[in-house]
Amino acid sequence: MYRFLLSPRWLVGTVVAVAAIVVCLMLGTWQLDRFESRVSTHQENGRAAAASAQADVQPLAAVLPDGAAKVGTDTVGRTVRVTGAYDGAHQLLVPSRTVDGKQGYYVLTPLLTDGGRAVAVVRGWAAGGPGAAPDVPAGQVSVTGRLQAPENSGSGGAVAGGLPAGQLGTISPATLVNVLPYPVYDGWVAADDVPSGLTAVPTVQPEGGDGLSLRAFQNLGYTLEWFVFAGFVVFMWFRLVRREAEAAQDRALGLDPVLD
Repeated sequence: MYRFLLSPRWLVGTVVAVAAIVVCLMLGTWQLDRFESRVSTHQENGRAAAASAQADVQPLAAVLPDGAAKVGTDTVGRTVRVTGAYDGAHQLLVPSRTVDGKQGYYVLTPLLTDGGRAVAVVRGWAAGGPGAAPDVPAGQVSVTGRLQAPENSGSGGAVAGGLPAGQLGTISPATLVNVLPYPVYDGWVAADDVPSGLTAVPTVQPEGGDGLSLRAFQNLGYTLEWFVFAGFVVFMWFRLVRREAEAAQDRALGLDPVLD
């Protein structure tokens, strides 16, 4: 009854079905590997962040030894200390930042170090729209805070442009170079001790930086889709085989419809 499977038409169809199944399984496995890789990255970054939070306070120059050093997932949240003088003339307000579910703004004051490079220090957060900022301390100060990654266009609250003078949409070396007359370190520091009227800014993980972003769950969804496609091909192949076998059986019993 199944001799038809040896016909050229069915041999070709079977080969195509097997190839489709193999491709679907390969693509599904590839997407699953990508999901597992992102989950692994998320776990590793979580361990690194916990280790950074528990590490002793280090001088910023030890964590970012030169102007080319970048803030990475292993240094985000690390407690650092930096000494210098605040440049109140170039203080900036960063709007549309959320802390504890409330909308507000950061108060960013560049701290100029002895080496001539500045650190973007967020002295705190205030609720509401950008307004008055606390006075800037004069003379040499020592600031202790948590190192943060530079923001980008995908960061929450980031503003592309159109802000009035004295405000900044994104905290990054690329934007600060346009408003400051000196070079800056990568990233920024959220001060632990904040002036009266401000709230300390919690550590902000980079957008998708922990590895477990929406894209990771998209990979998992694609995995299921490819495996479903493979199962659908198997289902259709068996269904067509069964229908052909039933038709062959009907012909053997003389039950073929008579055509005029």
